[in-house]
Amino acid sequence: MSLTHSPPTTLTINQNFWRYAIPSIAAMLVTGLYQIVDGIFVGHYVGYQGLAAINMAWPITYLLSGLGLMIGIGSGTLISIARGEKNPHHAQRALDHAVLLITVISVMALVLFVHFGETLLTIQGANHTIKALALQYVQSFGWAAFVTIFAGAIPMLIRNDDSPKIATGLLIAGALTNIVLDYLFIGIFKWQLQGAAIATIIAQSITVVGGIIYFCSAYSPLRIRLTIVNIQFSHCWKIMSLGSSVLIMYLYASFVVALHNYQFMQYGTELTVSAFAIVGYMMTLYYLVAEGIAEGMQPPVSYYYGAKQPQNISKTTFLAIKVTIIAGISWFALLYSFPHTLIGLFNSGNAALTSEAVSGIQLHLFAMFLDGLIVLATVYFMSVDKAGKALTISISNMLVQLPFLYFLPQWLGVNGVWLSMPLSTILLSIIVLPMVWHDLQQRNKVTPSMPQPAL
Repeated sequence: MSLTHSPPTTLTINQNFWRYAIPSIAAMLVTGLYQIVDGIFVGHYVGYQGLAAINMAWPITYLLSGLGLMIGIGSGTLISIARGEKNPHHAQRALDHAVLLITVISVMALVLFVHFGETLLTIQGANHTIKALALQYVQSFGWAAFVTIFAGAIPMLIRNDDSPKIATGLLIAGALTNIVLDYLFIGIFKWQLQGAAIATIIAQSITVVGGIIYFCSAYSPLRIRLTIVNIQFSHCWKIMSLGSSVLIMYLYASFVVALHNYQFMQYGTELTVSAFAIVGYMMTLYYLVAEGIAEGMQPPVSYYYGAKQPQNISKTTFLAIKVTIIAGISWFALLYSFPHTLIGLFNSGNAALTSEAVSGIQLHLFAMFLDGLIVLATVYFMSVDKAGKALTISISNMLVQLPFLYFLPQWLGVNGVWLSMPLSTILLSIIVLPMVWHDLQQRNKVTPSMPQPAL
């Protein structure tokens, strides 16, 4: 078995970066369409209570995607490093352990969702009506945990097998299916949030089946095998440790949204939670772009790390930083200039909801480009096999929110809830960004430059 698919050696650093970044950004945006399209149909056909319910269900179901991405990007990083080292055996071993982890973790997630889903909604302050709607969504995903986790992992595995376009194509097929089924199940059949969940699960199944076919085809030198032969706990732990920082990012997002939901219910109303859902969709679009840039950076950086190319690591990372900043500032400028138009995608004429969402955009999103840089820093350290630093940043991103969310609402009410995240992000970025700069500088001092390899 050989590791194939290497592009020509004439590709520049920029070309190598965009070769992965464009499909990765597209893949993340397509993945985000699942969530955003659900919000559009729920907002128009169920109303603001439906938006509040799906926003309370989202922190719970989002964990499944995080688990899938943890496995996918952890094992995918090992596959990319193995390709850089020209070691096909290690690449196949990473894939074998990924499949086993998906299976085991899916069973654990099913038990958690089915038995504790209602409790997790109650903790967020959901009232009877909101809880009943949200539980439809949560329990549906619980029973289909294997599909959702596998759908989160397999595009990362395919991408790191040097087939980013195929990974993107599978995600697009699933997303388009989700749009059609959302209209059918929510708009026509009136299945409310259960319809949204079923539509997403069926669409994710298309991505999973397509991915399995890919790994059984001549396009890949690797094969998906459910095996316990030569399975070692240390390899499973390596995958989880490398991907743990990404999981923590998802836990961070889930935790922060859940805590915001609770605080908005304490200092505001269901309408405030609905506005937060809309603002969250707006931020999600940028967050997915930033995550796509970071994940597009990961395969070449991991490859350069395996091939001992420190200057190429620096050039790729600085390019990713520049693109992340430009994207964040541009998106906020668009949101600030045309808020009513974008909010209207999720709202059918509720003036109070529009007013609350406009205020939320202005207070909550002005520093979101820094949040993108924190994501980039986390993936950077993971890509160069520094899982400890990546995990520390992810955990810090979660913990730094707590004092802001506790004290600011007491002083500023609802506005304090809106301001908590951007202010804590500014504080953390002052610490994290110099860490990346220092690591890049030290890396270039230690290892001499070598000619650029092919990816």
